Amino acid sequence: MTYLGLDLGTSGVKALLIDDAQRAIAEGHGPLSVERPHPMWSEQDPNTWITACEAAIDQVRASAPAEFAALRGIAVSGQMHGATLLDADDVPLRPAILWNDGRSHAECIELENAADFRGIGGNIVMAGFTAPKLRWVQKNEPEVFAKTKKVLLPKDFVNLWLTGEYVSEMSDAAGTLWLDVAKRDWSDALLAATGLTRAHMPRLVEGSEHAGDLRAELAARWGVGRVSVGGGAGDNAATACGLGAVQPGQGFLSLGTSGVLFSVTDRFAANTDSAVHSFCHAVPHTWHQMGVILCATDAMAWLGQITGRTPAGLTAMVKDVQAPSPITFLPYLSGERTPHNAPNAAGAFHGLRRDHELADMVQAVMEGVGFAFADCCKALQDCGSLPQSVCVAGGGSQSKTWLQMIANITGLSLDVPVSGAQGAALGAARLAILASGDAPQNTVLTPAKIDKQFQPNPALASEYADSLNAYRAGWSG
Repeated sequence: MTYLGLDLGTSGVKALLIDDAQRAIAEGHGPLSVERPHPMWSEQDPNTWITACEAAIDQVRASAPAEFAALRGIAVSGQMHGATLLDADDVPLRPAILWNDGRSHAECIELENAADFRGIGGNIVMAGFTAPKLRWVQKNEPEVFAKTKKVLLPKDFVNLWLTGEYVSEMSDAAGTLWLDVAKRDWSDALLAATGLTRAHMPRLVEGSEHAGDLRAELAARWGVGRVSVGGGAGDNAATACGLGAVQPGQGFLSLGTSGVLFSVTDRFAANTDSAVHSFCHAVPHTWHQMGVILCATDAMAWLGQITGRTPAGLTAMVKDVQAPSPITFLPYLSGERTPHNAPNAAGAFHGLRRDHELADMVQAVMEGVGFAFADCCKALQDCGSLPQSVCVAGGGSQSKTWLQMIANITGLSLDVPVSGAQGAALGAARLAILASGDAPQNTVLTPAKIDKQFQPNPALASEYADSLNAYRAGWSG
């Protein structure tokens, strides 16, 4: 038996086929592009998600036809928060408004005053979430809003294609701001604040639950039998499932374009004062909190653009760090979430002198990202959910120097998984196994095997504590 995980990202779809021993068999990829018709807008045509899924799946089928014919289950991981508006015939009424769209700033203020989004939804109303996007459509495109019969998240539009059913799951639904996160159910009060009702929303399941069967048309086209489609997960919850971070006290640190510190909890708890995200996890009776920074490896990409170097070439300039950089860098090049909730925050170098070289600036950028993660640690610690065990993920985790630096700054021990299939696509495939009923959770969502560990260096801890104070002093609000 085999299982397919689909990871619907912003720039593409990844398909991963695994067997019942969770060995990777084949992979495929379908590209996506983002449209930006106006400043701060970010949109995609939902139909391109289906095209990209088909391309990725076709690659898997061509690579492993016999194994694909034994397909037993599918689940989808997806980019979160995207507003996908469908008419009565399930046709998208407009391009989907994506997670990184910032047009609804004014609507966020309106919704904060309209209902208890922080208490019930567990999060500050931010432009990235789905609810303020719908309020923007209601105000600026009333004819579209009036025709809207269903509001789906990106992965749920893919699930509609797979099953013919409107269905979402808890981890992704929590990112809409319409979910009562503690009760794991839609909130009538929060929906009403944006002019919606439960009739507009998909049915809710857990990410590890059966959500429907693959449509007969697709099954016939792909040459497979009955295939279960699982609830799936939002991208970060799916990554946690891929790493086996599903028990309280576990978590992961993602050093990607943006940065995430993810912590699993056994109850709903919020810390909106520090812009912590509080969501349901993809498995029952489990929640998670996240500290999110908007510019992690993207800060190095920016420095590479203006110096004509590759990010890998820049990080290679910094080795065997014996002391913090005398330069302080604030990595707020795209604003910041945790702990500031400041979309207009700006980056800065402090302490530059004539004798400093590019390598000093590179170290400062790496440390600045580490300091931002330290702020996330404090925000999670303030609500009692700082993880005890942390795996690392994301492209930046290839830099040993950067990981050691982050360990020294934050005090976290960072576990590097053995190379191989990891992340959201594997997490989705694992959820497909659970949804098919072929194995119990404790044998499927096992922790990743660890290759190496980066422990904090006590000799540098006090020096970095002083640098962290200087970093925090540089934030002016």
